[in-house]
Amino acid sequence: MTTRVEWPSLKRPLVAILRGIRPEETAGVIDALSDAGFEAIEIPLNSPEPFRSIEIAAQRAPADCLIGAGTVLTVEEVGRLAGAGGRLMVSPNVDAAVIRAATGKGMVTMPGVFTATEALLAASAGASALKFFPASVLGPSGINAIRAVLPKGLEIGAVGGVSERDFAAYAKAGIRTFGLGSSLYKPGASAAEIGVKARAVIAAYDAAFGSSR
Repeated sequence: MTTRVEWPSLKRPLVAILRGIRPEETAGVIDALSDAGFEAIEIPLNSPEPFRSIEIAAQRAPADCLIGAGTVLTVEEVGRLAGAGGRLMVSPNVDAAVIRAATGKGMVTMPGVFTATEALLAASAGASALKFFPASVLGPSGINAIRAVLPKGLEIGAVGGVSERDFAAYAKAGIRTFGLGSSLYKPGASAAEIGVKARAVIAAYDAAFGSSR
């Protein structure tokens, strides 16, 4: 029987994607996002010194904040992520060995999918959630159509070309989990600037979905 680490109960299932962040910037950005209300943060492995940034983030964030890595491609990277204190594994693809390695370390897993075939493969490998990417191509209706054939209760996330301006459209399709990258964070942005954007995202989310789950 395939084991699965369940997606946590977050007040707002929003994943901040900090692609390109540097270790020296991490503490301030984590503080800004946490203060705004973000409870899940992903640092892609194609960022400078990503494992060092993840280690800083894991130490800095509140204990219940889900910190992890994106663009995870190998079992070795899963091991390094665990060593840095990460609890969230996000990948751009479906690799059953990577998903199972992360699950074995108690991580929440969110592989990237685009088709029903990929989504079902990820579900059978024990994924905690599915990252439909690029969501801007599929749109709410496309993701919702694929969701009809997926196991009930599996968390569905929209990532790629999604910003707070899209929340209302996705809400109508019953999709409430998002990964936000360039609309929220760009390399070199100050913690103060990110804090302003993050608070605007949280306000938009609460307007679209209500202030609690």
